[in-house]
Amino acid sequence: MVQVQRVCRFILINYQKGTDFMSKIRIGIVGYGNLGRGAELAIRQNSDMELVCVFTRRNPSDLKILTENVPVYSINDILNYKNDVDVLILCGGSATDLPVQGPELAENFCTIDSFDTHAKIPEYFASVDAAAKKGGNVSIISVGWDPGMFSINRLYGSCILPEGKDYTFWGKGVSQGHSDAIRRVEGVADAKQYTIPVDEAIEAVRSGSCPELTTRQKHIRECFVVAKEGADKAKIEAEIKNMPNYFADYDTTVHFISQEELIRDHSGIPHGGFVIRSGKTGVNGETTHIVEYSLKLGSNPEFTSSILVAYARAAYKLHKEGASGAKTVFDIAPAYLSPKSGDELRATML
Repeated sequence: MVQVQRVCRFILINYQKGTDFMSKIRIGIVGYGNLGRGAELAIRQNSDMELVCVFTRRNPSDLKILTENVPVYSINDILNYKNDVDVLILCGGSATDLPVQGPELAENFCTIDSFDTHAKIPEYFASVDAAAKKGGNVSIISVGWDPGMFSINRLYGSCILPEGKDYTFWGKGVSQGHSDAIRRVEGVADAKQYTIPVDEAIEAVRSGSCPELTTRQKHIRECFVVAKEGADKAKIEAEIKNMPNYFADYDTTVHFISQEELIRDHSGIPHGGFVIRSGKTGVNGETTHIVEYSLKLGSNPEFTSSILVAYARAAYKLHKEGASGAKTVFDIAPAYLSPKSGDELRATML
């Protein structure tokens, strides 16, 4: 009885203070492919969040999601649910989905996305920023591990060791964005793309010699493609190898295989990589330092979506504070990612 009274008193005090401690962050997912399913699983691991709906281009009645009693709606009806969602997680591809969906949805919702076409991030940011400010929303773009966590580590390294060089290596692993770009090539039925770092380049960087490396010297790209019946394979290969922002700057190999071979040999989605900062300190730069951050991921989409969900919490907090506009991972203080209070973080993680 005493315990019940204490709980009731706690609820009353917090209610009088206006504390929103019992409500959960309402998350909507746009797109239910590998990334969307990963986001659904990640939400389950965060007790302060709940999945309230999924939006799809498919027939909603045909889509079976993992979470019971969560509705699936047509993306064409998404504006009808503005008041039911705190943050939308956009799980579309960077090639064609996000450039359209990002600004359109940012005007009406707080959003998180994983736009990963590095060369186009500034213009994408500008378009989302204008829309989010117009609607009074917070939209955090290009969230994931690269861009995302790797970006933060590049920033830390360059600030701490201003005399030095940054090196980023990806893989070996499946790039979802590059695989999606291949699947959009005319005549392609399915595809997987592996990014593979060049071992000699990694060892040269770790030696502290600060080598000058071109994009082509650091990675190779290997593509496994299922062509549609009657498709021009030579044309497909040429289009892949010359695709700007994806393959044109790399040594790229294209293998044509059957759908059965793709399923049998390439069904996993592993990935990972390294961010290395090699820098010098001392009177004459005589002291060498190597800062290295690495990831080895069993599932690229599940890890990426876990990052998206953490940043959804940040978007929610910022919006509650009155912020608006587009943000990147550079703009988000780490404490905004955590469900813990500042006192808890200082007591347990410093």
